[in-house]
Amino acid sequence: MAKQQLRPQRTDWRRNHERLLGVASVLVARDGAQVSLEKIAREAGVGSATLHRHFPSRRALLEEVFQGIVERLRQRAGELAGGDPRTGLVTWLEELTVCAANTRGLAAWLAAEAGDGPPDGETCHVVMREAAAVLVERALSVAAVRPGLSPEDLLTLAEAVSLVTEDDPAAARRLLHLALDGVRP
Repeated sequence: MAKQQLRPQRTDWRRNHERLLGVASVLVARDGAQVSLEKIAREAGVGSATLHRHFPSRRALLEEVFQGIVERLRQRAGELAGGDPRTGLVTWLEELTVCAANTRGLAAWLAAEAGDGPPDGETCHVVMREAAAVLVERALSVAAVRPGLSPEDLLTLAEAVSLVTEDDPAAARRLLHLALDGVRP
């Protein structure tokens, strides 16, 4: 996930950064992760050079757009890790899937990051993989899921369901539960 700035920034820098991030969040939610960077800059009232000073790449911008959502899902995995292993895993996968179905562009972003090769630091996908790994390991330890099941398997499943059910959380939940029936031992 995006690193925080180490030195204090000027007020206008922070204001532009927050404006760009706010506009990007709205446009990504509406139009998906491939929204035009120039459109984001224009709607934020800044030039594209300003956008690129704040976010040197689309990847950097999207990491920050999705950072809060991913952090909430990480924390939720930690909470669920203390309870029943199967229930915790299924609950977390459902929350991830519904969140990704409701957050346009998130599932595609996580899937794209998964295929990018070794990550540069703590990306959204790495955070989700680590959260899933804890829950999968617990479920495997009590034989609540099939042996050999991997966090990547379940993340791919959640991403796929989310992509085909974008803006339809009820369908996302239903399809996920149908697929999870195949995960049971």
